[in-house]
Amino acid sequence: MADGFNIADYRKRMDGAVAALRTEFSGLRTGRANTALLDNITVSAYGSEMPLNQVANVTVPEARMLVVSVWDKSQVGPVEKALRQSNLGINPVVDGQTIRIPMPPLTEERRRDLTKIAGTYSENAKIAVRNVRRDAMETLKKAEKDGMSEDERKAHESDTQKATDAVIAEIEKNLETKTAEIMKV
Repeated sequence: MADGFNIADYRKRMDGAVAALRTEFSGLRTGRANTALLDNITVSAYGSEMPLNQVANVTVPEARMLVVSVWDKSQVGPVEKALRQSNLGINPVVDGQTIRIPMPPLTEERRRDLTKIAGTYSENAKIAVRNVRRDAMETLKKAEKDGMSEDERKAHESDTQKATDAVIAEIEKNLETKTAEIMKV
């Protein structure tokens, strides 16, 4: 645009918050085995914290089982420790360099806890979106001082608010979907 303000840049940042939310949601357990469940787990290996997928291969041989095949025998202990400390409610079973993780059915209490966690994730995403909106509004106020007309500023503020409302509605929709998925028996 001639005035230097581009809503698409801010919308892209807002969409990034939604993408991060979806990634966090993929790590929430729903009763079915899913390799994304272990994506956020880090292992103390080789003197640093490493993502699990850099020291092992994760597969889903059946609907309620995950199998972690550790590449280096010396890392089986640290991987098991990381899995136990993950707060996912799982009980890994070591079998040589393979770690089997049976997925127990979720209790009603655990389902409620997971929906609360999902709510926290969505609230954090909304905060990120609102921060992007605030940055856009501050940029517009500075641009007005630098010569942008008041009408242009108000039009851009309106567009920014519409984008914010649309992304927050998308976050709410994602939360509803994830909550329904978690609570489904």
